[in-house]
Amino acid sequence: MIEIIYKGGFAMIPLIASSLVAVTVILERSWFWLRRGRSAPSDDVFRHAAEGEYASALRRMEERNTPADRVLAAGLSSAERPSEAMEAAILAEIAAAKRFLPALDTIITLAPLLGLFGTIVGMIQSFGIMSATGISQPHAVTGGIAEALIATATGLIVAVVSLVPYNYFQARVEREMESLEIVATRLEAVLPEAGARVAGGKGERERNALATVS
Repeated sequence: MIEIIYKGGFAMIPLIASSLVAVTVILERSWFWLRRGRSAPSDDVFRHAAEGEYASALRRMEERNTPADRVLAAGLSSAERPSEAMEAAILAEIAAAKRFLPALDTIITLAPLLGLFGTIVGMIQSFGIMSATGISQPHAVTGGIAEALIATATGLIVAVVSLVPYNYFQARVEREMESLEIVATRLEAVLPEAGARVAGGKGERERNALATVS
């Protein structure tokens, strides 16, 4: 393995660094979603809220402490503007879910370019040797081509291995946003004066949350 890395040239250094960052982000995000758990709150929360038993609902949410419970707790804790409070809580939850994903996205784009750069450097060296010695040193020429191929293959491997988890994490973020929007709207429907808030509040939260995800 070390010999292959050495033959790949200096382009392998940033590629290896990128692969280490990618693996770290993938492991961290996997652990994040494993600990995050389900976002669906207990039906008792909505029953207590509908009956005006806000203290009981808040105690129930504090016990579970899921993302949905934190969003609903923000709404119940803000009696005057629950829609705006839940919107802010949803944005905070989505921001936490998207953490480090831009770095993984950058690696997916950067790794093939680094591999291509290694390819160009290897080919330049090969043609430089060929122009200086002709074809009397075929091993030197093929060594430069091997360097080019190793760097290219490494860049593609890093990008492909990072792409699948990235798309999975992005899908989880979108599903999380939709789930939080649903529970927030459900709470608004059982709160006093819900009819005046549901249409405007839900539409505003969806626009802001979609803008955050995109």
